[in-house]
Amino acid sequence: MMSGQSTRTATIADGRPPGLDSGPVYLDYNGTTPVDIRVIDALLPYLHTHFGNPSSSHHYGQEPAAALARARTQVARLINTSSEHIFFTGSGSEADALAIRGTTASAKAAGNPAPHLITQATEHPAVLAACHDAARSYGGRVTILPVDEHGLVRPADLRDALSPDTVLVSIMHANNETGAIQPIAELAAIAHQHGVLIHTDAAQSVGKIPVDVTALDVDLLTLVGHKMYAPKGIAALYLRDPSLALEPIVGGGGQEHGRRSGTENVPYAVALGAAAELAATDLASGSPSRLSQLRDHLHQQLDDALPGRVLLNGHPQHRLPHVLNISIDGTRAHELLPSCPQLAASAGSACHAGLQEPSPVLTAMGYPPARALAALRLTLGRWSTTDDADQAAAQIISAAT
Repeated sequence: MMSGQSTRTATIADGRPPGLDSGPVYLDYNGTTPVDIRVIDALLPYLHTHFGNPSSSHHYGQEPAAALARARTQVARLINTSSEHIFFTGSGSEADALAIRGTTASAKAAGNPAPHLITQATEHPAVLAACHDAARSYGGRVTILPVDEHGLVRPADLRDALSPDTVLVSIMHANNETGAIQPIAELAAIAHQHGVLIHTDAAQSVGKIPVDVTALDVDLLTLVGHKMYAPKGIAALYLRDPSLALEPIVGGGGQEHGRRSGTENVPYAVALGAAAELAATDLASGSPSRLSQLRDHLHQQLDDALPGRVLLNGHPQHRLPHVLNISIDGTRAHELLPSCPQLAASAGSACHAGLQEPSPVLTAMGYPPARALAALRLTLGRWSTTDDADQAAAQIISAAT
């Protein structure tokens, strides 16, 4: 038995939402994180007491404007930058689209007749869609790089794909299904050798592992509130160069320094700032190590009870500490999970027109359909306990035997 908390007791002090104690064991933190009670406490005053428009010069706009500035600084500190590099958006998908469409549109306006974008096969659908949309809109093209059996981009493949008309490389930092961490710094160095910008969607990594934009050497980075214990509906885009020519996708009043118009969502920006501070505290107190031990404890229980049947999907080392993606031989995840009613987790397959289709991520990694259809994504988080892992393992073992 691992040391540490072993019961599912809700406390206000650690921010645990009471809802976690009234439902199944929650192992879907990559899908979304519950909102930390401390984050809710931080945002509530900006729904009632400090309700003003931050652009208003009168009394009621002053505290919202100050709060927005504080939140920008809190987010910036989490990724080792300063506040002028942070631009709030309404979602990670919007931040991705702003990075990708904005860069492509600006390149087209600057005289590139056919802007070239590079991404990779296991990318988040928001990035893939934004790349294809930008290419259609601005007469460009998209190159999708393959990945190896662990889901990682080969740096040599990026080097070979770059061309004189390449304007942006967009490679996610950590995969949402397998947790595989891409060699972003190495890829960024290659892109920069050719004068090309690089964007990374870091929705799954920011707050879970240390993320330093200087060390990663990226030009643009997406981070998302609901992946780090803030509400859905708030995200941010980091720009290394705040003056970068980036065509806005939402026009209007010129908020966010002209990057994203629309009256700022002050309560949710405050929430993201509070979540960023809490994440920094978690990282400093060893949260990644705790979660990797808990993940390995869960994996070991399954492996011991189902010898030879539990296959790890993704990289064994270069992955997020809280992510366990496995396939259990002889099962199908969409049939197994309904037999675990006290477990909330995700399958790697999706149902389309009544047919189960294997995960495109695992398919791109070269896994056969049977293995991909058996994939379970078990993701831990801030309030996951040893007892949660034990209960989840018992349910999965029972359903698989």
